[in-house]
This record gives sequence, structure tokens and C-alpha cells, in this order.
Amino acid sequence: MKNNISTFLEAKQKNEKLTMLTAYDYSMAKIMDNSGINGILVGDSLGMVCLGYKDTLSVTMEDMLHHIKAVSRGSENALVVGDMPFMSYQTSVYDAVKNAGRIIQEGGAGAVKLEGGSTVYEQVKVIVKAQIPVMGHIGLTPQSVNMFGGFKIQGKDELKAKDIIEDAKKLEDAGVFSIVLEGIPYKLAKIITETVSVPTIGIGAGKYCDGQILVYQDMLGLFTDFTPKFVKSYGNAGEVIRTAFEDYIKEVKNGIFPSEKHSFNISDDIIKKLY
Repeated sequence: MKNNISTFLEAKQKNEKLTMLTAYDYSMAKIMDNSGINGILVGDSLGMVCLGYKDTLSVTMEDMLHHIKAVSRGSENALVVGDMPFMSYQTSVYDAVKNAGRIIQEGGAGAVKLEGGSTVYEQVKVIVKAQIPVMGHIGLTPQSVNMFGGFKIQGKDELKAKDIIEDAKKLEDAGVFSIVLEGIPYKLAKIITETVSVPTIGIGAGKYCDGQILVYQDMLGLFTDFTPKFVKSYGNAGEVIRTAFEDYIKEVKNGIFPSEKHSFNISDDIIKKLY
């Protein structure tokens, strides 16, 4: 069944956990979609895991649209959410609506995601008014890495914890259909999940969220620059791929591949006429 914002809201009401992963290309999106995942986020994390940037700040709208289009073509049942990159919505309400519209109209996504709470209240409200579903994102918001002084857990003291709770309430009031909670203490995530009526999707926020999301390269061992504490390995695909590459190199160098069964034939009579 095709997942949409209604199925996300219904899942929270029925106390059914939601599952999401990131994807950035057609082939991986198709595998995820066939697995039964609820949602696929085309995250600006592609800047780090696909493009090799040190953070997400260099990712552009054109980068995002390129990958969102590919994922949308590979997904039939999962809800595709397109990330709004840095400076695509912070500059003005007009820019926010225009760029959100591009993600839906050009990218083919079913919803957009943007970072921030109270500071993006007006942007979220107007985007939703334009009939574009919005997923919020609070806590450790990677686009604010320079303000945070690095990728640090948020909400560990009373004042900051209260600010994050307030951000969740403001996003709910603005009309988001769900909220990503990243890099916050699990007991704080529990309070937020119990406070808002929309589903919370956790990444490094513990088990009490209404759903979970991970970057697929992290959970499959494909991105090894660093591994966040909250990531669980579900298979060392990186090692499997590296071994396959090494085997391929060895067989080509030793004349094993391609063998006759991997080659096309022609009549010997024709070959004789070619000499």
C-alpha cells in the first residue's frame, strides 16, 4: 500500500512503529521500497556519504533535485521525503515555498523536510498552506553544525531541553505531519513523543520515538569515515563489496574473467574469412 502522510499519522494513533531509511539513487530506492519500508528520506546527508563533503552545508538545491528525482523513480510504495538544503528556506518565506515546490513538482517527492523549530515557524506554516507536506527536524540539526560547535548531543540541560520541547510544539502548530528528533537524550524524546500528536522519527533519540531512521551507508558499513554511537550494523556490505572488487581485479589480471560463458560466439567459418 502506498504510504503517505495519512498512513504516518494513523501509525501513531495505532501505536505502530514507522520505519525510514535514507536513499540517494534509483537502485537502492527500489530495493528499500520492495522491502516494505514506510518512508525514504533523500537527505542532504548525501553531501557527506555520496559527495565527500565534510558536512551538509555545501549541498545545493540542484544536488538535491538530481537525487530526489532518481529515488522517486525507484519508489512506488514508500513515502519519499526530500530534504531542503542549507539556505534554500532560511533566506525568506518566498524562497522556502518556491524551493519546497520544486522538490515536489520537479523532484516527484511526496513531502519535504527542513531543519529548525521556532525559527522556521513561518516558513513551515506557509509551505503547508501551499499544500506541501512538511516533516520537521529538531535537536541535533546538521545544518547548524557551526553554531553547535560540532556534531554534539542537544538538550542535555534543562533550558535547552525545554527549548526543544517548545520547538516540537511550534512545529506541530505550524502543521508538520511528523518530526525528526536527532541526537537528543532518549527520555527527552519520550516526553516530546507523548506531547505532540504527530509521529516522531528518531535518529540517535532512543526507542520511545514513533519511528526510526538511519543513513543506509552507516547501517551497512559503506561509510567508514566515522560511525555515530547510535548506529547499529545490520551487515558489513562494505567488506562484501571490497572483496568482490578484489576478486574481479584478480580474475581479470589472471585471464579468468571473462570466460567463454561470458562471451558471445560466432561461426568459425565466418572467422576464417576474416583473416
